[in-house]
Amino acid sequence: NMNTDKMVSDLVSQARSAVEKKSSSKDQALPVIRIRPSRGWVSLKPRELWEYRELLYFFVWKDIKVRYKQTILGGSWAVIQPFFTMVVFSLFFGKLAKVPSDGIPYPIFSYAALVPWSFFANGLNQGSNSLVGNSNLITKVYFPRMAMPIASVLAGIVDFVLAFAVLLGMIFYFGIVPTINIVWLPLLLMLSFITALGVSLWLSALYVQFHDIRHIVPFLTQIWLFATPIAYPSSLLGEPWRTLYGANPMVGVVEGFRWALLDTNTAPGPMIIVSSLVAIALLFSGAFYFRRMEKTFADVV
Repeated sequence: NMNTDKMVSDLVSQARSAVEKKSSSKDQALPVIRIRPSRGWVSLKPRELWEYRELLYFFVWKDIKVRYKQTILGGSWAVIQPFFTMVVFSLFFGKLAKVPSDGIPYPIFSYAALVPWSFFANGLNQGSNSLVGNSNLITKVYFPRMAMPIASVLAGIVDFVLAFAVLLGMIFYFGIVPTINIVWLPLLLMLSFITALGVSLWLSALYVQFHDIRHIVPFLTQIWLFATPIAYPSSLLGEPWRTLYGANPMVGVVEGFRWALLDTNTAPGPMIIVSSLVAIALLFSGAFYFRRMEKTFADVV
């Protein structure tokens, strides 16, 4: 709404002023900063993002508040969506199709995969729409545009924590005792974040130029869901195909979560290496493309 846009605009102005003050010495006047469009490929400027870290925090907080504003169930949606998807998968794939689940009860087998998948899918949907959804702000003030898709993906951490709490309850209900492998969960979550952010940077920059991306994202997410071993195990594939399957970064994340929490016998192994390399490639290529197209955002959006 207009009040939220005004608050964000004021905060951006304050953050920009703070950055300018830090860059000048105490006994010199503030420098004049001219913002000009870049040419060709440009650097990622991670230092600029760090200088605007307070603004990034505000964007994350704003996305969380907007996500749950004027909702009946609030944060419960973070649990309802993966839980009922698990129920549907358990009925059709577990009961009717008799899909194997690596010796793990099928409900928790699928839900353990749906928790990181929901974080990725929601981050992809929110991140790809972050620039167009904040077009009024982009055309008014300058700030690192990359902060928007980053904040949109980071805001999904709250949903992940809520869904993960239910997953822990299911683990104890089924009498599964996590092993020391659980220490890998933060890195696996980071891999999911890198994948979601990398794809979001590509799609958000493309969305500014081509608005039919909004029709492609749900279709892409649906295809990606069934291309990821959520309703079925990757152990159905033999080597070397199972390792090559890791070219889908979410394969390594999903199988890693099951291995870390449920102590399955199908450790990710070389698959997680392939998934990590592809995720990093998506992140850096998406970041460079985003920075290259950033100069046109205010004019086109």
